[in-house]
Amino acid sequence: MEHILKGLPVANAITEVITADADELKSKGVTPTLAIVRVGERPDDLAYERGAMKRAEKCGVEVVNEVFAEDIAEADFFKELERINQDARIHGILMMQPLPEQINGAAAREMIAPEKDVDGCTSASMAGVFTDTKKGYPPCTAEAAMEMLHFYGVDIKGKKAAVIGRSLVIGRPVGMMLMHENATVVNCHTGTENVPEIASKADILIAAAGRLRSVTPEFTNPDQVVIDVGINWDEEKQGIAGDVDFEAVEPVVKAITPVPAGVGSVTTSVLMKHVIDAAKKSADIVI
Repeated sequence: MEHILKGLPVANAITEVITADADELKSKGVTPTLAIVRVGERPDDLAYERGAMKRAEKCGVEVVNEVFAEDIAEADFFKELERINQDARIHGILMMQPLPEQINGAAAREMIAPEKDVDGCTSASMAGVFTDTKKGYPPCTAEAAMEMLHFYGVDIKGKKAAVIGRSLVIGRPVGMMLMHENATVVNCHTGTENVPEIASKADILIAAAGRLRSVTPEFTNPDQVVIDVGINWDEEKQGIAGDVDFEAVEPVVKAITPVPAGVGSVTTSVLMKHVIDAAKKSADIVI
């Protein structure tokens, strides 16, 4: 196993497979299509949208950009979202979040049909993750972390895994996904005592707390694989950095993902995989 687990080879491997599937769908008259729903001009939304569009182009997925004013009324936004949701040409919906304060984000998420929820943000999709069924899709970042482990041949069955973080975007779903593959999982959070001690006993450590360089060597051990899904702004270095203090932890552990160039680069490939799968299901096509 490589020591530095980079995301690009994983993303490229996923892209190669799903591009062939997209071509096959198109030969049958079905064009996989993603609607990107954005309210306002948040820089982080724009950056993710650009990345998603680039990956979509590589994968053969068509993108429809649905952009609305920052001050759109909630009722008007819900009407537009329902229109997109009902559009048979759209196979997947990516709604940029958080939404402006005048819009109830939870209500907006629940409007998205589970079969089009390619970002895994609805309660129906989350139920699918927790029950290990195929209704909806897992959150893309959680699945991207699992794709990293699979690609690099990390043995999960019977291993001890610690997840730092309990958000519905990554912490809780990735914990369940690890459990479904027979890992013994501890989800650590702000109410957990002795997190470094717990984490240091894990074979697999998923850092997903959203706190810059909060995971230090005392959380780790020499036989550990560390997956860092944190994306934080490092004011000192004027760039993106992870939850893990990479410079301090990298010499200690068996393997580690960098930030940037790690899990984040896999996430949009997973998103496109979901769109293409949703297109297959909508057309009842088996490839």
